Amino acid sequence: MKIILSAYACEPGCGSEEGVGWNTALALARYHQTWVFTRTIFRSTIEAELNSHPAPNLHFIYFDPFSWTEDWRGRQGAVQLHYYLWQIQAYFIANSLHRQIGFDVVHHVTYVKYWSPSFLALLPIPFIWGPVGGGEKAPKAFWADFSLRGKIYETLRDLAQWLGETDPFTRITARRSLVALAATEETAQRLLKLGAKNVQVFSQIGLSKSELVDLAKYGMSNNSPVRFISIGRLLHWKGYHLAIRALARANLPNVEYWLLGDGAEWKRLQTLAEELGVASQVQFLGHLPRQNCINKLGECHIVVHPSLHDSGGWTCIEGMAAGRPIICLDLGGPATHVTEETGIKVPASDLEQAVQGLAEAMTRLVENQELRVRLGEAGQKRVQEVYDWEVKGKIWVQIYKDVLAN
Repeated sequence: MKIILSAYACEPGCGSEEGVGWNTALALARYHQTWVFTRTIFRSTIEAELNSHPAPNLHFIYFDPFSWTEDWRGRQGAVQLHYYLWQIQAYFIANSLHRQIGFDVVHHVTYVKYWSPSFLALLPIPFIWGPVGGGEKAPKAFWADFSLRGKIYETLRDLAQWLGETDPFTRITARRSLVALAATEETAQRLLKLGAKNVQVFSQIGLSKSELVDLAKYGMSNNSPVRFISIGRLLHWKGYHLAIRALARANLPNVEYWLLGDGAEWKRLQTLAEELGVASQVQFLGHLPRQNCINKLGECHIVVHPSLHDSGGWTCIEGMAAGRPIICLDLGGPATHVTEETGIKVPASDLEQAVQGLAEAMTRLVENQELRVRLGEAGQKRVQEVYDWEVKGKIWVQIYKDVLAN
């Protein structure tokens, strides 16, 4: 087949959106000719990688609207405007290329958000949308524990979602998608309301064979103290304040909790740990390079990921691949990744109940080494069967075949 892949974010050696774009492109190029639309800022990294590891089926088209090649990441207003304009330009470039090449399928993958349109849906060929996320919301009951900054962020996020859903082009994107892949159940419901007919829940996250092998090297340590670990930006919606409250409530003296990452909530979390009397157990290790994070993961026993709205949850997948049991809230992406066989999902109807559930999960796993090992082994098996990029590539190719056959 000849495939257009819309990957606004696409960079080798990265996680998050950039990793989704790059690994999706590699997975598809194993089987079919793939033209990848992406930003100019990724060109040098991509070409360096392709010089070292050629992929003959990959063809990259680099562009930016009005030649705005600045790296807008981290500036939400600027990047959202740039992304919207980039999508418009993508349609005109693709339409011209289609007349020359004759594409079979167009597939949008990044950005992974449902509330912004892909103008490539207007092309006269089958359109696959996603996986997209962003339909997740922090339950209102948890807002009371947010800082003023956090409450403003959530309000603006809700407004952005509403505005995106009212955009007629977003609705056209949903209705013209022959298959709409949702990263979470929450996003699946939003896609159905937008008019998408064929919605399937399918995570955007994957790991390469080499990553799976590297993570599997870290055997479960039996040493004391038992260590919990969380990896991610220290933001209000990541829920780390809930984990610290749960640690204090569980009253587990011979444990440590490692927090890797930085962000706006750092000082607030440190103050909370001091107020609750667990400052000696909670270690803030800051932002570390990826391999250092993986090494720290190998020194720990249990992954805690209490995010309140997360369509992804890379830490959960990496933790499972390393044979670590996961504690998470039963929300968003983590709720999709983690099963009863691989971790403990805590209901999140209100703050008090969630903190108590996290505390009970912590206690249970600290006191039961056999359970930790069993959940960890099941997690490794699940990641290999579901989250291997090669497996995901085969699934996408089958989706294309089914769409074209019908």
